[in-house]
Amino acid sequence: MLRRPLSNPRHTLYYTPHFPYATARCVEGYRVLLGIGGNIGDVMRRFNHLFCYLQRSRWVTILKSSPILKNPPFGYTKQADFLNAVIEIATPLRPEALLRYLLRVEKRFGRRRSFPDAPRTLDIDMIFYEGVTQEREVLTLPHAGWQERDSVLIPLLCLQQRGQR
Repeated sequence: MLRRPLSNPRHTLYYTPHFPYATARCVEGYRVLLGIGGNIGDVMRRFNHLFCYLQRSRWVTILKSSPILKNPPFGYTKQADFLNAVIEIATPLRPEALLRYLLRVEKRFGRRRSFPDAPRTLDIDMIFYEGVTQEREVLTLPHAGWQERDSVLIPLLCLQQRGQR
């Protein structure tokens, strides 16, 4: 694992065998950007397990992933720093079906929902879903507030820079 501090001393990028990742395969399906995060337990290991789990899934194909960002929490700040990354996938699932699938994956990886912005083993958010814009009680696309969160912006920038090489 390679560790690279950023100009902000509270942010660090980590490079592992799966983060960043890019496939050269041509894949069909809707393009979706997922944000992943966690701050309970061995999150780095959990991210690698999640990557392998998603690679075996019939519902998603991993196209790219960013490096992992260590950054401070927001909202409820009396908790450990978070690790965050973004993963671009292709899926045949429509947004609500993909949301149900992702919630099941979170639960499989030990996610418990106690209060907003609480510490968590794994959080998976749909940031973008192939140009879909919607605001519903269960799902807002693009994800609300994504453009104000370093936990999304920095990994997304890394993903975009990697795609331009």
